[in-house]
Amino acid sequence: MSTGCLIGSAVIAVIVAPWIGGLLRGIDRKLTAHMQGRIGPPIIQPFYDVIKLFGKKPMVAGGAQLAFAYAYLALIITATVFFALRQDLLVVLFILFFGSLCLPIGALSVKSPYSQFGGHRELLQFLAYEPILLLAAIPIALKSGGFTIANIFEYGQPLLPHLWITFIALLIALAIVMRKSPFDISSSEHAHQELVRGVVTEYSGPYLALIELGHWYEMVLLLSILGLFWVTGGLWWLSIIIALASWFIMLIVDNINARLTWSWMLKFAWGAGISLVALNILFINLGWM
Repeated sequence: MSTGCLIGSAVIAVIVAPWIGGLLRGIDRKLTAHMQGRIGPPIIQPFYDVIKLFGKKPMVAGGAQLAFAYAYLALIITATVFFALRQDLLVVLFILFFGSLCLPIGALSVKSPYSQFGGHRELLQFLAYEPILLLAAIPIALKSGGFTIANIFEYGQPLLPHLWITFIALLIALAIVMRKSPFDISSSEHAHQELVRGVVTEYSGPYLALIELGHWYEMVLLLSILGLFWVTGGLWWLSIIIALASWFIMLIVDNINARLTWSWMLKFAWGAGISLVALNILFINLGWM
């Protein structure tokens, strides 16, 4: 693909990604409500919420908080741009790494006990899923011939038949990143639980809107990474189906599970997620996949 086309795709990605993320967020809330016997808000309610937040008076508990809110959104958008430009997958993941780290650091920068509590739990989630994301790049590179996303597009074959074990591990990471039960230990949308907003407790108004936009970008980016498992061949459109199916699986898992402890999350993520990736790497080196 020419440089002009890549730049154009990056611009489109930056503009379109939050719209897709907000729409998926609205559908998530609507389907969750129906599963729980409720009507639920309109599908476009997340957009109304963000617009309303931008219109509120800014209130902050600490100046450092603002820097981390802006840094979170800026780094997630940067990772999206690098992905659209088909750059190194490891670079994308490392930018995502530093962007995600801004949330717990911002929460820990204020003295609110709920914010501190949420920040510490967010760090635990961070430690649970980041090793899976980074290690997953290894089997992808072994099959496609390099770490760049361009290599995956030029590989000529879908990765999923060879890397389905790694794909399952990434689903575990996706559930933690999206803060879906049983991994919603740093923040919860269910008011009956002892921790409601946790890591974003002290964010309000336009700064909370920035973080919400960052969540939308992050979700779309991670779903796009899952879509890389089938971006070549005549059935390239299956990459979209795979990404949406993964998102729907997370929604189902969220509604049939209760939140579990942080220690269980770490044991499961490291025990199952990392083991699956390591197993896939072993099978590739043995020539079995």
